[in-house]
Amino acid sequence: MEIMKAVLGLEDGQFVAGEGFGVDGECSGELVFNTQMTGYMESLTDPSYFGQILMFTFPQIGNYGVDRQNFQNPDVCALGCIAKEICEKPSAGPSVRTFFEENGLLGMSGVDTRALTIEMRVHGTMRAALVTGSNDGEYAVQLARRAPSISDIVPIPEVSCKEPYRVFGSGKRIAVIDLGIKQNMITSLAKRNGDLYVFPYNVRADQILACRPDAILISNGPGDPKQATDVIRCLKDLLGHVPVFGICMGIQVCALALGGDTYKLKFGHRGANQPVRFKDGRIFITTQNHGFAVDAHSLPEGCGVSYTNVNDGTLEGFENKDLDLTTVQFHPEAHGGPRDTEAHFFDALFRRIA
Repeated sequence: MEIMKAVLGLEDGQFVAGEGFGVDGECSGELVFNTQMTGYMESLTDPSYFGQILMFTFPQIGNYGVDRQNFQNPDVCALGCIAKEICEKPSAGPSVRTFFEENGLLGMSGVDTRALTIEMRVHGTMRAALVTGSNDGEYAVQLARRAPSISDIVPIPEVSCKEPYRVFGSGKRIAVIDLGIKQNMITSLAKRNGDLYVFPYNVRADQILACRPDAILISNGPGDPKQATDVIRCLKDLLGHVPVFGICMGIQVCALALGGDTYKLKFGHRGANQPVRFKDGRIFITTQNHGFAVDAHSLPEGCGVSYTNVNDGTLEGFENKDLDLTTVQFHPEAHGGPRDTEAHFFDALFRRIA
């Protein structure tokens, strides 16, 4: 098998060469790292990675092949994949290499991903460019430097549904605002018999209220939450009228709609081992994927912190009982990752509106 050249260029002038997999091409965007040991395809198909090059810190990905059943979106959403090693002979299904070749995707292996992760933990996330079919590092660096900042792109319209749709259920009616929703979020609601009305990012408040929902769920999504102006404006008209639940990007846009603030984290939380402390002292291990966080001190009166990140003290959830608002920064639906909080969050949602 002929080895494909590949190079990853960083905006600080560094570049590293490796072996390409997939097809010849180039992409540029924010380089981020994920610490999960499994769930590589769930991560690559997570719409929250749209506009980013995804690097895995675990030494090998692909040992159990590519299982479409666990995709969180029909397509890979990450711009490209960086790994130390990809498994050539998985235990089942097509290999990652075969999948990338057949679907026109860009990847690079043979990289010391842990050294790159240490670099990013010190200096923060960086713009990067992945070039496959070439080892021209200087060209890759120039591509990286020309890439827009994550806060300068508006990716949500690219990953949100284009038209409203319904997932029929026999239970409570949930209006879902899709900012780039993971499939398992829909699954978690549907298996509790939720009757789901799913709307695109630019839905108006009157359209949501017309379906007479028992609750509203705001999903995860990519990019800077301050760019999600449509949903922020919509939420200002909804909060206080219907119970609202927000997950990941959902917590951030809820905070902004209330007049709070968000900020960019140095390197974000991306993985399946993030510990959070609930207000009653219990610790949960959670799946997370976000590069922005809510400033707890910016929240208005009436909001109370419900979860805190054990590692760095950042806000992981807040609630406002007067407005019937409940939010979390982590992913209670997980997949891949621990499901400690799935029942804790989703069962509580349905109990609240019973």
